[in-house]
Amino acid sequence: MARIGIIGTTGWATTLGIISVRAGNDTALLARSEDEARELESERENTRLLPGASFPEGLSVTADASDALRNVDIAIIAVPSVTMRTNLRRAQTGLTNGVPMLCATKGIEIESGKRMTELISDELGVDTSNIGVLSGPNLAPEIAAGKAASATVAFEQERTAQSVQEALNTQSFRLYTSEDVIGVELGGALKNIIAIGAGFIDGVDMGANVKATFVTRGLHEITMLGVALGAKPETFSGLSGIGDLIATCYSTLSRNYRLGHILAGGVELQEALEQLGRTAEGVPTTRAVVRLAHELGIEMPIARATHEVLEGRLRAEDAAGVLLARKPQPEVRYRSTGS
Repeated sequence: MARIGIIGTTGWATTLGIISVRAGNDTALLARSEDEARELESERENTRLLPGASFPEGLSVTADASDALRNVDIAIIAVPSVTMRTNLRRAQTGLTNGVPMLCATKGIEIESGKRMTELISDELGVDTSNIGVLSGPNLAPEIAAGKAASATVAFEQERTAQSVQEALNTQSFRLYTSEDVIGVELGGALKNIIAIGAGFIDGVDMGANVKATFVTRGLHEITMLGVALGAKPETFSGLSGIGDLIATCYSTLSRNYRLGHILAGGVELQEALEQLGRTAEGVPTTRAVVRLAHELGIEMPIARATHEVLEGRLRAEDAAGVLLARKPQPEVRYRSTGS
């Protein structure tokens, strides 16, 4: 049995806490405040973000970073990307040097264009070899309900990835390992952009053909940017790439898909976010990626069109037409350079 500390009380953080206990670990969630910790402990359920998923015995909640993170074998970070730095600063006092840190947040910082694992290294002064990422087709309500799912754990060092895999793997949550931290992390973050667009398409009933084209070309864009940033192209053919992309583009449980669907009705972004009532990581990620792609000289028309809709400069119903009107070009495929 391992001791696991989880920074955050998001729906995904709560789900990971439930998974961890199912795997036989003593697990604590670090809440933002004493009031939140008391409420969650009293209800023994995250009624706002994960209703119906009761906390198992062995899952505790505290607002004290030292209590949540003292002597842990693994520290998991599952907070909104826009509050990552703030949460890390709050938790820093409880973290012990040398403990593997597993990032379960999917996003890119708008201002810097940095991945979440890079922010963790910045804020905590931790060597990147000790920071990993968890990503895959992981819709929290299904997993919390006990439905089967898979994900990828990536660390630079294979033995660290294997130790985390062993600690969190269960019969219904199957984990694979990877050493491509950049690829696994970017796959999880960038697919949210495509999921918003998939919501546009379904929201205005453009049809299955357009959606399939959109998702496929979206994967091309994700791979192209990922390779430019140092990822392995084959990673985007795995769970954290196409696997996560399919789940988020085709399920109404996906917050980013639902946001796109709401926007397709002509609602402005702020009102759509209020209707959603949840964090949609695709919004800040889209803004960050458009800037990053421009700086790198990479053409990402899907990300750009999604950004135009989010900013209110393009109607969702017109986005597909803008993309289809582009000059015809060859279809590019990425191949592994391995044997």
